[in-house]
Amino acid sequence: MNITHASFVTLPVADQDRALRFYRDVLGFEVTADLDMPPGRWLQVAPGGAQTVFTLSGPGMGGFTPGEARGIMLVTTDVDADCARLAAAGVAVEGPDDLPWGRMASFRDLDGNGLMLITERALESAPQ
Repeated sequence: MNITHASFVTLPVADQDRALRFYRDVLGFEVTADLDMPPGRWLQVAPGGAQTVFTLSGPGMGGFTPGEARGIMLVTTDVDADCARLAAAGVAVEGPDDLPWGRMASFRDLDGNGLMLITERALESAPQ
């Protein structure tokens, strides 16, 4: 296999402009593509410098249901500060909690897609 990375993750949304405001203004993502293409608008966002982008897939784009995406992990250098920023923006956040693999919290975007924040912790190898 010669796979190098994931190109994009689809986030089904009901309103692309509303979702864009959340991902750009609340999460600080950058717009990487905003094109009119059949059958609709191709809108992608990503954290600055990220290799994988998020496609904000609106109605008519692939038959996805808004809010069905789950388990999307976003790595941060400071989960506590990011949780405080989300809460200040009115986003309900669960956590953060200390876990063996890092400090982690979860939240949902405006459509109910499930996202998580993690400040990773190095794992120790099991004894051999």
